[in-house]
Amino acid sequence: MPRRTIRAIACILSVGLFSACLEPQPAPELPEEPSSRFRIETVADGLERPWAAAPLPDGGYLVTGKLGQLWRVPADGSPIAIGGLPEALTGLAQQRMATDGQGGLLDVALSRDFAETGTIYLSYSYGDWDANGTALMRATLSGGTLSDTETIFRVGPAKEAGSHYGGKIAVLPDDTVLLTLGDGFALREEAQKTTSHLGAIVRLDAQGGAPDGNPDFGDEALPHLYSIGHRNVQGLAFDDRTRTVWAHEHGPRGGDELNRIEAGENYGWPIVTHGRDYQGARISPRETDPRFVSPVRSWVPSIAPSGLAVYRGELFAEWEGDLLIGGLASGDLRRVSADGSDETVLLGDLKTDADPFRVRDVDIDRDGAVLILVEDAENGRLLRLLPR
Repeated sequence: MPRRTIRAIACILSVGLFSACLEPQPAPELPEEPSSRFRIETVADGLERPWAAAPLPDGGYLVTGKLGQLWRVPADGSPIAIGGLPEALTGLAQQRMATDGQGGLLDVALSRDFAETGTIYLSYSYGDWDANGTALMRATLSGGTLSDTETIFRVGPAKEAGSHYGGKIAVLPDDTVLLTLGDGFALREEAQKTTSHLGAIVRLDAQGGAPDGNPDFGDEALPHLYSIGHRNVQGLAFDDRTRTVWAHEHGPRGGDELNRIEAGENYGWPIVTHGRDYQGARISPRETDPRFVSPVRSWVPSIAPSGLAVYRGELFAEWEGDLLIGGLASGDLRRVSADGSDETVLLGDLKTDADPFRVRDVDIDRDGAVLILVEDAENGRLLRLLPR
């Protein structure tokens, strides 16, 4: 056989094998723990489009709603609407971005000195449909109202439409704040630019400035950048025990990722990905590249991960150090080992046609119970997961 023909056949075979690798794959068989193994308490229901929850140190919880609601939920009572939210969180532009897109009022996090100061952070989408982005607000919570509200950071450049805001917040031991920023969907190439906030995780001080110790991405780089090369990070957690930052992000059609975040690193989007465009086209011919950090774990097909917590507690001692990840599309909770080698599906039997059990946020309560926020347009729920 002529050498030219052999080369052509080899090329065709290699392309075929590569294409097969990028075709949507069936979900792997994973161990499951059904809901019957747990006790599930409903803390609150009837929450409209809830997005994030945070336990309060003296009991109760804060819960955000995408349409501009902030509720204080007593441990044994009905949700109470928090007053004093500014127009930036409740206006008509916000409501359109929340109902027609992925924006609105997003995450809530407490400062490390919340018990003394009442300081909280809120992320939200600013602007209108034609020019918008992610912003971070600092405020003081006293009783049932907010005061001293101040927007301390806005992403740039602004983008169009209502996709990919990121918006997850983590407060570090030095009181600096990590904030995740989506790539703007249609602007995904911005995730590789150090002159853009899009597709990055930024580290901010309490005034929204760039604190000392941020990584150096080069002379022209924005000083707030902590890591780059992300798509749409909707899970972020800092493990006080190991001093590790964890994040997960939505892939396109497949390619969700769990990452261990290191300052100054590039996570590759959109140059490397395990996913395809929604129309089925390849985004990149590469799934890995030595220039970029590879994920600890990835999902094909997508589970649409949302919410992330590192389990530290005594109620589920066998889960110590594991990561708990909510699934919007999968309709369950995932428990993943810190090295990414083991994964277990929790509560997968609660998903039905009538109740897709879209887990939007996950946290660990003060007593070690797992907090699960279930997203719904009308009947969102805050649940506590306990052992039987």
